[in-house]
Amino acid sequence: MKTSLRTSAALLTLSLALTTGVVSAAPAATSSTQTKAAQNKAGASLSTYAIAINGTAITETGFQPSGTKEPLIPLRTVAEALGFKITWNTATKAVDLNKGNIYTTVKSGEDRYVINKMYTSLGTAPLTKADKMYVPASFVSEVLHQTVSVEGKNIVITSAAEHVLETGVITAIRNSGGTSSIQIKGTGTAGLVLNVSGDTVYEKTDGTKLALAYLQIGMTIEAEHAVFSTRSLPPQTPAYRITVQDTKAQADMLGTEGTLEEIIKAEDGSLSLRIKGSALSDLSQSEIVLRLTEDTLLVNASGEAVEQSALVQGATVMGFYSPVMTRSLPPIGTALKVVVETVQP
Repeated sequence: MKTSLRTSAALLTLSLALTTGVVSAAPAATSSTQTKAAQNKAGASLSTYAIAINGTAITETGFQPSGTKEPLIPLRTVAEALGFKITWNTATKAVDLNKGNIYTTVKSGEDRYVINKMYTSLGTAPLTKADKMYVPASFVSEVLHQTVSVEGKNIVITSAAEHVLETGVITAIRNSGGTSSIQIKGTGTAGLVLNVSGDTVYEKTDGTKLALAYLQIGMTIEAEHAVFSTRSLPPQTPAYRITVQDTKAQADMLGTEGTLEEIIKAEDGSLSLRIKGSALSDLSQSEIVLRLTEDTLLVNASGEAVEQSALVQGATVMGFYSPVMTRSLPPIGTALKVVVETVQP
């Protein structure tokens, strides 16, 4: 019971200290030996570093305990100077940081940092010294996605460009567990996953506002997203703005990705494509014949127009079509958009 009370008191102390601008934590009874060792290590053979953020020097300094691979910097001061909101999370007993679509959480003593909903290790755990929480300098670049460099005994931090533009064809839209994402420029481990939130703006090219429900697979979009992405396959990144490039919208668009098995030429000279591979949605077909019309858009994965000559047998393509199909095997429908991904040599 005494151990439990001491642990609770320690957590309360950390919460109160964070609220007032410092982070302080008493050692848990179950790990007192490890905590004392860390504190002794932090206080021995310190090498201090001056810190400048966006060209302005701050009064607090960083330090590097002997045996560590990089300097440590004061979390609150640096994060707030970069525009991050920092709060104590009583449920997880950790520090939460947020700025726009960038979110992370830090827990004292744990080399486990959240990057875009995924965990990563930096090789150094946060620690407390003189009632403040410190994190490794690489936290700024790897987690907060800002620019940091160590120049002698100086740590230089600058705010990085946050937004980039990327255009691509939607291959999947996912809604799970209260989170939503849009995959473009590929399927499976290919392409890019755009994590969207309530702050993401959806619109047409003329500025007309849209809702996420308006988006369909097969649409070409321009995504304004963070300059950073996860190292997963496919990489993931927060999206700030989605602009639909298509002038016409087809409700309930279906899609099939696979090999262009056959190019069929009718007597009137019109072409049809037999595609065999994978269905891109529940109602889509794994094999289908799609008729090309003068309205069929031929593009690459980035939504850029390609010539009909790019349609060769053996190419990897994605065909997008409406739910209106024949009952034949394979079904026959009309191609609204064909994306040419790769060409079989």
